[in-house]
Amino acid sequence: MLNIGTVKEKADEVQRAADRKGIRLNVAELLEIDGRRRALIAETESLRAERNSLAQRIAELARGGTSPAEAGDGTGEAEILKTDARRVNDRLKLAEADLAETRGRYEELMRIVPNLVSPDTPDGASDADNAEVRRFGEPRKAEFALRDHIALGELHDMVDLARGVKAAGTRNYYLKGAGVRLHRAVQQLALDLLAAKGFELFEVPLMVRPETLEHSGFFPLGEDQVFRIEEERKCLIGTSEVPLVAYYANEIVDVTEPIRLAAASMCFRSEIGSAGRDVHGLYRVHQFAKVEQVLLCEADAGVSERLLQEITANAEELLRLLELPYRVVAVCAGDMSQKTYKQYDIETWMPSRGAYGETHSSSNLLDFQARRSNIRYRDAHGELRFCHTLNNTAVASPRILIPILENHQEEDGSVRIPEALRPYLGGIERLAPPGP
Repeated sequence: MLNIGTVKEKADEVQRAADRKGIRLNVAELLEIDGRRRALIAETESLRAERNSLAQRIAELARGGTSPAEAGDGTGEAEILKTDARRVNDRLKLAEADLAETRGRYEELMRIVPNLVSPDTPDGASDADNAEVRRFGEPRKAEFALRDHIALGELHDMVDLARGVKAAGTRNYYLKGAGVRLHRAVQQLALDLLAAKGFELFEVPLMVRPETLEHSGFFPLGEDQVFRIEEERKCLIGTSEVPLVAYYANEIVDVTEPIRLAAASMCFRSEIGSAGRDVHGLYRVHQFAKVEQVLLCEADAGVSERLLQEITANAEELLRLLELPYRVVAVCAGDMSQKTYKQYDIETWMPSRGAYGETHSSSNLLDFQARRSNIRYRDAHGELRFCHTLNNTAVASPRILIPILENHQEEDGSVRIPEALRPYLGGIERLAPPGP
């Protein structure tokens, strides 16, 4: 979140960020409500002080604390004061009710205030407007008809969509045999890569409280993407970013060196709003596994920008180990979430789509997430400040299986195993299709 001081100071910039991200927010209305909220706070505090003063005076009179010379027997003055106290109480009740209503509207608007947008973020309304930054490798020119990942998965008996739908409905699947081994292998490769780079590995809760999602910036604007367990008042996570950030909530941390966290977890998304999109295969499913990088660092824009490049490079290194062609794009403002300041996506070539498909995402949130989660550190002067936080998808599966199977297939239906994955698959160099 942004604090109200920043909203006031950068009102035009905040409004532009909301407009560019497609968030319906009127900053002028928010500032007007904040002014009314502050005035009502001052009024209620003044009325409470007046009420307390009157109560004290009435109590003194009841104890006989005022001499007859000052107020006769005190009875007349006490009645006048009691009348005044009732009048003040009536005014206070009205002011408190008005304050509660105003504060509710203020908090409602503050919850949807977006993060600012970096100066180098391109304009645009959707992923079609993202700008290519660089690419690695070139799509393969095959001399035979390429199978898609589902045809290959069925040929090798590693994917079963029909039974996934039978058991759990649309956008569900079974992985089996070599599919499971590939699914696990890419995750372990990613974890080993990150561990070697100094990341601390975590196993995280898959169910969290709704406020944990709000603190990490996924609520209120992402609530429709979350599966809820109402009787438990819990939500299933869509990324381990949520519990990794929550790990340090309400704490003061040491970021002399950036804190590097990573987790492999199951993730769940409702995919509301994607009806009719990517309905074939494993690209957009309700349940998947993801290895996530989360970083916490000092509140220095230069430091967090450097770390954004670092975590993006980690994901790129993994794709090079998997021997896959990819490109990095700068995400446009309209394709970014409320919480994001700057974002890169990495898109990997998927022959069945005839296009690059998103497989990774890297984001710099500045202190937006840390403010909501109350994660602070002491700067060089001993002052408490909110951290900057960043995150990146090191790998997500089964989506990554799409380019692995499709790019490494051979004419006979076999699939070559990238060298980096072979140690995780018993040393095999290729998956051969079953015999006749």
